[in-house]
Amino acid sequence: MDYTHLGRTGLKVSRVALGTMNFGELTDEATSFAIMDEALDAGINVFDSADVYGGAQSPDMEKGFGISEEIIGRWLAHGGRRDRIVLATKVYQPMGTGANDRHLSAYHIRRACEASLRRLKTNHIDLYQMHHIDRATPWDEIWQAMEQLIHEGKITYVGSSNFAGWDIATAQCSAASRNLLGLVSEQSLYNLTQRTIELEVIPALRHFGVGLIAWSPIGMGLLGGVLRKIENGRRASPLLQQRINCLRPQLQAYEALCDEIGEAPADVALAWVLHNPVVTAAISGPRTAEQLRQNLKAPSLTLSNDVLARLDDIWPGPGGEAPQAYAW
Repeated sequence: MDYTHLGRTGLKVSRVALGTMNFGELTDEATSFAIMDEALDAGINVFDSADVYGGAQSPDMEKGFGISEEIIGRWLAHGGRRDRIVLATKVYQPMGTGANDRHLSAYHIRRACEASLRRLKTNHIDLYQMHHIDRATPWDEIWQAMEQLIHEGKITYVGSSNFAGWDIATAQCSAASRNLLGLVSEQSLYNLTQRTIELEVIPALRHFGVGLIAWSPIGMGLLGGVLRKIENGRRASPLLQQRINCLRPQLQAYEALCDEIGEAPADVALAWVLHNPVVTAAISGPRTAEQLRQNLKAPSLTLSNDVLARLDDIWPGPGGEAPQAYAW
């Protein structure tokens, strides 16, 4: 496994991160344990979760949220594993039906962090990520809450997820005014079919030294050889089938290119994400240990300039960085 620094920090993290959103919903506890065992043995040291993962992600359901963290917590309780991983989780989503059971008020951040620590059966979270921007809460309040958690030893680093470029800039300027490190990572949707963040998010991350953790690098399975899998009898969800129908010519060209260079489509998709110097890690969110093993080759796969150019032809981006992408 290859390692790199998390943004501008001194922390070394694996280029592939283990995503645990499926734990408790699509993947039972025994299989989740096997996946985490396999990830640790493979050298993956970033385990990424969220307080809301594990079910329907809605407090209106009788059960669901918090289950992923609980499964990780029970796994961590065995064999001194805690100090071998960089444990990441998130705050923002509704965790109850009360008016203050969500978003990024100092009130909710404190309560959500303490609840995550109980579920994870640990006394500290290595990377505490804001799951979404909350523009109704001032940055002074957010950073005061995060600073307090850092002082108490409950979290070490702060990250964001699904932020716009100007949100990242605003967050960093506010943190600097308080003499804080600020954001060390941003977790964004990024893959060959979804390249919008190349306009402003990636330039902002590069400027501020914030690492990018890419989620859905295989496009929810779309870039994993989906056409061949369907030909071999695999069933696709209605939503996935709709996307396949819209992108079929590109998918055909993509899978043909992967065949030509002799590489699995999922490996090519992951390697393409990782070739961007701003990207720290790509998240693998497997449902089985076998799916995890299939993602381990990507960090060592180097794509030639010719292949990268052909991928750009098949999956064109937004035209570069803003504003040059759309203005003279």
